[in-house]
Amino acid sequence: MAIFKTAARLCARSTIHSSPVAGRRISGKASDFANSKFFRVSEEVTDAIATGKPVVALETTIYTHGFPYPDNVALASLLESVVRSNGGVPATIAVFNGVARVGLNSDEIIEIAATAQSKTALKVSRRDLGYLCGLGLSGKPIHGGTTIAGTMILAHLAGIKVFGTGGLGGVHRGGEVSMDISADLTELGRTPVAVISSGCKSFLDLPRTLEYLETEGVLVGTFADGRKGNVDFPAFWTRDSGVRSPKVIENEYDAAAIIYAQNQLGISSGIHFANPVPEEYSVPKAEMDKVIDEAVRLAEVQGFQGSDNTPFVLAKIKELSGGSSISANRALIESNVTRATKVAVELAKLEQTGGGLVDRLKPVDSTPTYTEIKTNSTLRNIKKADVLVAGSLAIDFSCDFAPIGDRSKDFSPAQHTSNPATIGQSLGGVGHNVAIAASYAGSTTVFCSVVADDLSGKAALAALENEQLSTEGVQALSPSQGVRTAQYVAVNDAKKDLFVAMADMGIMELPESSLNFDGFWEPLLARMQPNWVVLDANWSSDVLNKWALSARKVNSRVAFEPVSTAKATRLFKNKAGETPVIGPFDTIPSHKIDLAAPNGLELTSMYSAARASGLFDSPEWWKIINSLNLSSVGSRDLLVSVTSAALVDAGIPQQSIQLLPFLPCLLTKLGHQGVLLTQLLPRDDPRLTSPDTARYIISRADSDDASVGGVYMRLFPPDTVLSEQEVVSVNGAGDTLLGVVIAGLARPYEKNKSKTLEEIIPVAQQASLRTLQSMDSVSPSIKDLARLLEA
Repeated sequence: MAIFKTAARLCARSTIHSSPVAGRRISGKASDFANSKFFRVSEEVTDAIATGKPVVALETTIYTHGFPYPDNVALASLLESVVRSNGGVPATIAVFNGVARVGLNSDEIIEIAATAQSKTALKVSRRDLGYLCGLGLSGKPIHGGTTIAGTMILAHLAGIKVFGTGGLGGVHRGGEVSMDISADLTELGRTPVAVISSGCKSFLDLPRTLEYLETEGVLVGTFADGRKGNVDFPAFWTRDSGVRSPKVIENEYDAAAIIYAQNQLGISSGIHFANPVPEEYSVPKAEMDKVIDEAVRLAEVQGFQGSDNTPFVLAKIKELSGGSSISANRALIESNVTRATKVAVELAKLEQTGGGLVDRLKPVDSTPTYTEIKTNSTLRNIKKADVLVAGSLAIDFSCDFAPIGDRSKDFSPAQHTSNPATIGQSLGGVGHNVAIAASYAGSTTVFCSVVADDLSGKAALAALENEQLSTEGVQALSPSQGVRTAQYVAVNDAKKDLFVAMADMGIMELPESSLNFDGFWEPLLARMQPNWVVLDANWSSDVLNKWALSARKVNSRVAFEPVSTAKATRLFKNKAGETPVIGPFDTIPSHKIDLAAPNGLELTSMYSAARASGLFDSPEWWKIINSLNLSSVGSRDLLVSVTSAALVDAGIPQQSIQLLPFLPCLLTKLGHQGVLLTQLLPRDDPRLTSPDTARYIISRADSDDASVGGVYMRLFPPDTVLSEQEVVSVNGAGDTLLGVVIAGLARPYEKNKSKTLEEIIPVAQQASLRTLQSMDSVSPSIKDLARLLEA
């Protein structure tokens, strides 16, 4: 799921595009072209352009004809990540199967990059677009990597104004005779896109290149990069060329202001901003001049001319420089894309203010305001909720290790270095995932969380609207409180199993005193009267306790998602000055939590925390445990018969039973082993006397206590166990299971009658399976399962 899918149609602006055919103009929006037979713009890029986000165009000849496969895949992933990490939206441009495309997904980029090995893609400049798209129309699709000229045309048609690349083409040495002049230069003369590159490769004729650009009416400036006075126009691998730059650009803001002014004036030529290679990677001019002179001499001796000349010269430069040109090449490309993104961000700010004064430190504010989102919420008039979920809302980054080359057999990323990966973004957070799963499963669901009133927070709220979740329960806090919207980064190994995760959830750790609980969420609970309230453990202990007590006031049942081994302990432990959620007197029937859904490790963590807090020494706990008539004789064989020897050896059933007085229903998620249901039954529960469930009753109470009837334990193995290759992402699978379980419990399918857990759990397992096979945090395909909860 692309995370920042805002309500583009609410803010789409009409734009005017210059046609790539001289003398014609095309009027309309980028979306007018997006569904043609020849030209498509991705949904993410379309939304970004319509809502004023900074977008950066990226070319693809660098992948098809520049870097070898699979190194080019790693480079493509890096450059898209560079754009995103600097606040922009990447738009990788190519001709894909005969269709001009602006914005490729990761699979498409890999397919384009693979052509470097098969040599099947063509270089696509202005002259080639009609040829490739025409062949595509006639049933002969071909891939093409766009050059600077080809990328500029398609970027302009989509409404993109900034383009980051490696090096600009130019006038070749002897070009006054051969007329060998790059189409990049003439394209800059007629297409209003700003190109950021490291100048021209120094085997070209730099003075004549600049003269040609001047004739074409192209503004050329070089970033000062901290230098004072005049600076040289860079020569790709070398910061100094001996040729003075026509203009000097101080910073990204100045560059953005120039682009903005030129667009407002209606000038249809492009701009070239030269960004010198980072100083530590710059090859000394004298050294590079010797290498280039020799490479050019060899090309003349061996007869390489025309389109064959440049590839030969580049290969010889790589060889003669001992590889230093390659290190410089990688560094300057990354630097140029970083610089281009910063320019695009500044340009977006100028466009938002109409060219007025802007706060240089303020992020791009291209999404609806918090107040606008609240006002426009399509679900704000919910009067009664089946489920209220209170938990985290975060921007999720999923990084799947994608080993290449010599490391192709490794499963885990290496530490202390960069690793190739496929990186995706989505709207996440445990609470969000549970809420969207419950909503997909057919429940009327209200989601309560907290974000900062920053760019990420506004984007998250807009994305909630797109998911049809109400934003009414989400508080937005001022950044002046020192908070940021939560973010979560999951690094997965090559098997898609979690390797390490990093979470910035500080906003969820705020004490109750920093949140307007009584004035914001308390009235919402009272109005919604939800059947179930789900809490995730990202809240601080005192806020969790407040939620649990408030839910009890409106007679809602409460479910708990432990989140992690560390946060799972918050039910029983607390920081100094906080009240733990569960204390020694919070046993049934005075318990605060009705259901918890830990995994095996979280269950052990909860058990250890309860034990360390002395809860298993309390008279209230002993009273219930004694009443259950649990025999130590033959208990292992009994537990093995309803679970497995491995689970009993791990202590999972035993720990579950000891937690039952405080948590009368436990759903322990055990991965490929399934789900273990451990439940404390009341005396009137029909399962105590049914022959169909007799084998799952591991104890019966022998006291007259009306609140305790016995212990029910049942393992639900999964119907299907996926292979490693079938698992797309493990993130969100457990949250999906809990969301569907609660949806089944909260929504009666007959009058005053809900389905049983035995009926619901298999449906929830199917939903979890679908999420495992999806890139989304919760698979939208689980909507199909809602009918099974109602049947």
